[in-house]
Amino acid sequence: MKAFGAGILATLIVLAVGGFVMLKSGLIPANADGKPLPLEVWMAKTSLHATLRAQAPKGPNPVPFTDANLIQGVRLYAQHCVICHGTAQGAASASPVARGEYPKPPQLGTDGVEDDPPGYTFWKIDHGIRLTGMPSWKTALTRQQMWTIALFLEHMNQLPPAAAQAWKAVRPVKG
Repeated sequence: MKAFGAGILATLIVLAVGGFVMLKSGLIPANADGKPLPLEVWMAKTSLHATLRAQAPKGPNPVPFTDANLIQGVRLYAQHCVICHGTAQGAASASPVARGEYPKPPQLGTDGVEDDPPGYTFWKIDHGIRLTGMPSWKTALTRQQMWTIALFLEHMNQLPPAAAQAWKAVRPVKG
């Protein structure tokens, strides 16, 4: 049994030293235009999904579903989010900033978050997402404003006419 434990310990030490050598030698890419390593993708997704399940608010969005609130959500999105997440045109409206980010931010006109629970979207806006370009907006936006953006994003694929018109009028950021 002692030999088995020593073997496990030796394996862990070799893995730690090997990882350290890879980091120090530049074999693990740090460039924003590089492809992610499979373990990196798995770790980031696993951590985000676990955090959202544990910490995101549960239940419905506290901002009422009204034309005025949806249009306000579109306006807030246009002011704060469009530079990274694009317009109703989706990937065709990606800004130079969005095209250069790593990982690439979803272009919400085509890669929407309508199927996410509203609390997940709120949490992402409130806290940001580590190791991506997604910042925390808690010091720039009120909770009401973040929930209003989440309301718009939850319904962006089935907006009433006035809100749909406001969404289609949002212009992409030019480079």
